[in-house]
Amino acid sequence: MKNLESEASSAPEKSSGEVDERSNFIRDIIIQDIKAGKHGGRVQTRFPPEPNGYLHIGHAKAICLDFGLAAEFGGQCNLRFDDTNPSREESEYVDAIMADVQWLGFKWDGLFYASDYFGQLYEWAVQLITAGKAYVSDLSAEEMREYRGTLTEPGREDPHRNRSVEENLELFERMRRGEFPDGSRTLRAKINMASPNLSLRDPVMYRILHMEHHRTGNQWCIYPLYDYAHGQSDSIERVTHSLCTLEFDNNRALYNWFIEQLGIFPSQQYEFDRLSLTYTVMSKRKLLKLVQEELVKGWDDPRMPTLSGMRRRGYTPEAIRNFCASLGVSKTNGITQLQQLEYYLREDLNKHALRVMAVLKPLRVVIDNYPDDLVEEMEAINNPEDASAGTRKVLFSKVLYIEQEDFREDPPKQFYRLAPGREVRLRYAYLITCQSVVKDAEGNIVELHCTYDPATRGGNTPDGRKVKSTIHWVSAAHAVDAEVRLYDTLFTKEDPSENGEDFIDNLNPNSLEVLTGCKVELSLRDAAPATRYQFERLGYFCVDPESAPGHPVFNRTIGLRDTWAKIEQRAKR
Repeated sequence: MKNLESEASSAPEKSSGEVDERSNFIRDIIIQDIKAGKHGGRVQTRFPPEPNGYLHIGHAKAICLDFGLAAEFGGQCNLRFDDTNPSREESEYVDAIMADVQWLGFKWDGLFYASDYFGQLYEWAVQLITAGKAYVSDLSAEEMREYRGTLTEPGREDPHRNRSVEENLELFERMRRGEFPDGSRTLRAKINMASPNLSLRDPVMYRILHMEHHRTGNQWCIYPLYDYAHGQSDSIERVTHSLCTLEFDNNRALYNWFIEQLGIFPSQQYEFDRLSLTYTVMSKRKLLKLVQEELVKGWDDPRMPTLSGMRRRGYTPEAIRNFCASLGVSKTNGITQLQQLEYYLREDLNKHALRVMAVLKPLRVVIDNYPDDLVEEMEAINNPEDASAGTRKVLFSKVLYIEQEDFREDPPKQFYRLAPGREVRLRYAYLITCQSVVKDAEGNIVELHCTYDPATRGGNTPDGRKVKSTIHWVSAAHAVDAEVRLYDTLFTKEDPSENGEDFIDNLNPNSLEVLTGCKVELSLRDAAPATRYQFERLGYFCVDPESAPGHPVFNRTIGLRDTWAKIEQRAKR
């Protein structure tokens, strides 16, 4: 028996850790390239995040693909930070990204930064100017948009497009020396202002930005744009298969153009579908807004889809890797149900999380016929899915706590837990029967008085009588007070930005419930941060970094299916 109540998910079509190879067209391309001897049969990938925020679950798919394919074919994968925009990038993000990649279980073969190549990129820009393939423009950003044209109308040539090579070289050098203010000039590639592909309409290669860079300091005041720096960075690292998400599809022609014009190593870009999840936003701009406006408690808030937030909530790297493997790789964007990720999470936690008992909303129970001073040790199973996890001792005494939800004074149909005159089984302990109820002045139930059957130790019934329910408990004399944080989806709608809505308007006001005065078994008193448990019958929980000795704090990672709760919910409709 995995749990006392079944888990709330059914398996998706693909089993854990399996990749439908037919859906991974990039893998097929690599196999063909190896057979053809392309690049000497070598496979080199890279994961190239911009350090302008924390990684999220969408990045996990790219990480697993980049590192996974390199490992499968005996190749290498670099971690490269595309740090070409100092206005948005910070060392904090660099450190967080490296920690996330390692936590997911991957090790890069080379650690690089686009800023490592600033000197070479500048020299290549000079080479393009000299070849008449680039020029300095005086247009403002707004003017450039006007000149660019539309999908149905060609663009107009920049008034400065036909400057001489000598003038362009001089102006570009003066841009580098810092003689011009921000935004006053750019360096543009000279391609085709009538191209149906807008990315080829003389794209900007460099802009002026007098701002300190997190690595190069004030060495530069001009910075290459991503579309210029990315392909050349791949080429420098001799990347054979440069994997990007589909929004970069139109940029591939520009990627190839720069490499061809410069005559450098022919890295090649391939695009695949990005991951989108229901009840989630994955734009770093939107996630940053949540953080900056304090709508969440930082990048690692357990409600966030960031890897640091998911780690704090109790997700395992194995679950995320298995989930990503189940997705396949295609050329069509879609949306994945959050329940599919939760399936892999439950599957992994069920195998590895230790079982413990905790009572989140305590109701005091006194066993009247139990000896006052007796304390017994009950044998409890740590994980029925893993025999090597062994057992532990849980203490049993006269006064206990059970969940308030496990008692009804006037039980409705199909409610089989504790009620007046009804007998239930206490997990690992005895059968008890409720005899009476104590209420406070407001009529709230504050205490139950029960009796126990000494012949039923361990939950056995020697006479064969049937007991329909087993509930968990904690000994009051040995309970540890704990704080428990119950998390739900951050948004109330599957698509928080549906029909152009402001995603902030769809924030879930009930995404966090903090419970104090919870009671957990003694073994959890000094539980180490990041340790994952299954609270029997309640769900999976993880120790939060804010825990202190003697006062643990737990985050609910994910719940278990509660059959009665679903029955009650249906009855209210």
